[in-house]
Amino acid sequence: MAAGSAIQIPTRLPLLLTHESVLLPGSTMRTSVDSPRNMQLVRSRLLKGTSLRSTIIGVIPNTSDPTSDCDDLPNLHRIGTAALAVQVVGSNWPKPHYTLLVTGLCRFQILQLLKEKPYPVAEVQQLDRLEQFTNGHKSEEELGELSEQFYKYAVQLVEMLDMSVPAVAKLRRLLDNLPREALPDILTSIIRTTNQEKLQILDAVRLEERFKMTIPLLVRQIEGLKLLQKTRKSKQDDDKRVVAIRPNRRISHGSITEDEEEEEDHDDVVMLEKKIRTSSMSEQALKVCLKEIKRLKKMPQSMPEYALTRNYLELMVELPWNKSTKDRLEIRAARIVLDNDHYAMEKLKKRVLEYLAVRQLKNNLKGPILCFVGPPGVGKTSVGRSIAKTLGREFHRIALGGVCDQSDIRGHRRTYVGSMPGRIINGLKTVGVNNPVFLLDEVDKLAKSLQGDPAAALLEVLDPEQNHSFTDHYLNVAFDLSQVLFIATANTTATIPPALLDRMEVIQVPGYTQEEKIEIAHRHLIPKQLELHGLTPQQIQIPQVTTLGIITRYTREAGVRALDRKLGAICRAVAVKVAEGQHKEAKPDRAELGEGEDCKEHITEDAKPESISDTADLALPPEMPILIDFHALKDILGPPMYDMEVSERLNQPGVAIGLAWTPLGGEIMFVEASRMEGEGQLTLTGQLGDVMKESAHLAISWLRSNARRYQLTNASGSFDLLDNTDIHLHFPAGAVTKDGPSAGVTIVTCLASLFSGRLVCSDVAMTGEITLRGLVLPVGGIKDKVLAAHRAGLKRIILPQRNEKDLEEIAAPVRQELSFVLAACLDEVLNAAFDGGFAVKAGLEHLNSKL
Repeated sequence: MAAGSAIQIPTRLPLLLTHESVLLPGSTMRTSVDSPRNMQLVRSRLLKGTSLRSTIIGVIPNTSDPTSDCDDLPNLHRIGTAALAVQVVGSNWPKPHYTLLVTGLCRFQILQLLKEKPYPVAEVQQLDRLEQFTNGHKSEEELGELSEQFYKYAVQLVEMLDMSVPAVAKLRRLLDNLPREALPDILTSIIRTTNQEKLQILDAVRLEERFKMTIPLLVRQIEGLKLLQKTRKSKQDDDKRVVAIRPNRRISHGSITEDEEEEEDHDDVVMLEKKIRTSSMSEQALKVCLKEIKRLKKMPQSMPEYALTRNYLELMVELPWNKSTKDRLEIRAARIVLDNDHYAMEKLKKRVLEYLAVRQLKNNLKGPILCFVGPPGVGKTSVGRSIAKTLGREFHRIALGGVCDQSDIRGHRRTYVGSMPGRIINGLKTVGVNNPVFLLDEVDKLAKSLQGDPAAALLEVLDPEQNHSFTDHYLNVAFDLSQVLFIATANTTATIPPALLDRMEVIQVPGYTQEEKIEIAHRHLIPKQLELHGLTPQQIQIPQVTTLGIITRYTREAGVRALDRKLGAICRAVAVKVAEGQHKEAKPDRAELGEGEDCKEHITEDAKPESISDTADLALPPEMPILIDFHALKDILGPPMYDMEVSERLNQPGVAIGLAWTPLGGEIMFVEASRMEGEGQLTLTGQLGDVMKESAHLAISWLRSNARRYQLTNASGSFDLLDNTDIHLHFPAGAVTKDGPSAGVTIVTCLASLFSGRLVCSDVAMTGEITLRGLVLPVGGIKDKVLAAHRAGLKRIILPQRNEKDLEEIAAPVRQELSFVLAACLDEVLNAAFDGGFAVKAGLEHLNSKL
């Protein structure tokens, strides 16, 4: 633009009335418009205008727009600022309004108000020319001493700030590039000044007067900065913050509140930085946090990243980098606590005591990574809580059942919206120490998805050689997990990836025996149920004989959850009788009291009360304590759910009992066989897996090859068992999937019984894998299988000889009640399964090979 060309504003300008902000030439301001005349100005002039002139408006400060169109305009301020409307944004919440972004062009003076409605329009006179902003050729001599003095203070103020901030660097360049006439207005709009001071600068039309009024404001700001630097801790020069500068774009209403919020937020950031410096985080984490706090200081609060960065820093401060609890290492006291909380579970207690003993000898021992594997209801989760109580550590449980996203373990990267740390870091934040007991519940039920494999993410967490530098995606710095005691629980190891299973110390937690269940019920379950239902031992008695009846006839499980529910049902029934008795006691009656005495004598004589629901035997109020016997069990729990049907199902040839292992514990399994005329086909039913089908084919092949030796024939008397004969093998409970090799000996015994016509002993159960040569191979889950046979009332169990070592895990009382037959080949199995043995034809026991 040529120096001589004049930029003129229109002589008639629509007026925008503002009250809480002052717009100076060369500055930018964001203001809210919600009054009637100002709203009409935006709609009619700014939104519908098509020329550049339509975007130029006059901003009148210190003047409120009336709330109604009918009200008269107040006295307008004499001097205003011509502004260019850069942006218009509309909104309907909480009420209709517009937000304008305007840039000041020059001053003007109102000569005459031309109209007031629908918005005010005035005839104006321009007071300073826009070419002054573009003409930088005026010499410094013409500006005089005031200009030089003002420029010196302005440079001093800017150089006291952090030049690495882009806004400060840009301001420094503007001081050199802009003409001196424009600097007073621009700096006044940037430094902290009141609206009254800005009005005085706006009213100062002469340049000399403007310089004189602005210089004291700069000096005051410089002195404030010096005082602030003295009061703060001594820091490096790069930690200076732009305290004097505030955002140019602000909403006019509520500006004082925004300033206060900025100051409060600044104090919070300073406190956060103090916490970071005094925390005991690692050197790498401290370096990252200082870098983030430096970015936070330079960041406006309105940026979305401001809240994310602040949340990140607060999490880093709250994490227990070096805070830990002191372990209680008294082995005798630990043994007492474990014995009081849990009955049996000798393996688990032994492992915990071993850990305590080693911790006494070595302080910096890494936390072990244990995996408790066993059926539901045996106390895997509760024993983890007891271990934390024994050690005096914090306890945190993480449920992994159904988790299918690796971010649940490792956290989300902070680039994502709504990112947060993983469950491991969140758990550490919750407990507040770096050596808690973490229980990873149901680790065998993790799932894969498009979001990754959480089991693979656990490899780093559960590896003692790696978890000292576990890196969460959200933190992005290493955190030491080596002092955390990880305990995982699972029902089976079959679904745990081998790499993850290899990192854990697996401890089997088998099901309970009947004797153990009785002890657990009377030590823990019954007192817990009495407390839950508001009963006392003086109101109800459950003898051990009754508990045994509940265990054998109403539950069939490896754990004690069903037993706990049955005891809860009994307590609820007793609570009803007790509540009814208390209601009757409020209005006693002689006849009822006499009837109660007769009833008491009746109970004492018989010692076996009738049904608990029979009001004739238990008068109201009932006599205390209420004794639970088999009659009461039948009334409360109904008929027995399980009967001893073993002997009834073995009353014909072709039936044998096997033992199976499931994630829910051991189970007995019946195998039934029948033959009929046919074409030599083998039919298998019962939803069998491939391995069990192969075991059935192995069994029939071995019997066919040894049929002459054992004198086994089909219906026509032929030693070819499948000659014109079809065989059907069925495994009851057809809706349950069955698989595994351990049913091999049971299938051989069942088919041998079918073709020989002899009955298998009714008290015998068996398990073992077979080979084509007739060998019996070892199988797993022996303890669970033996306990299942014991629960079913069986007396003799046939096991592979190589499983003899597993019998040591079985409790001595159970071993004494059972008879074990250890078989190395199928000949020994058949001899033990049938009364009187299974005869072999003489001369065929040993065959010399001609190969």
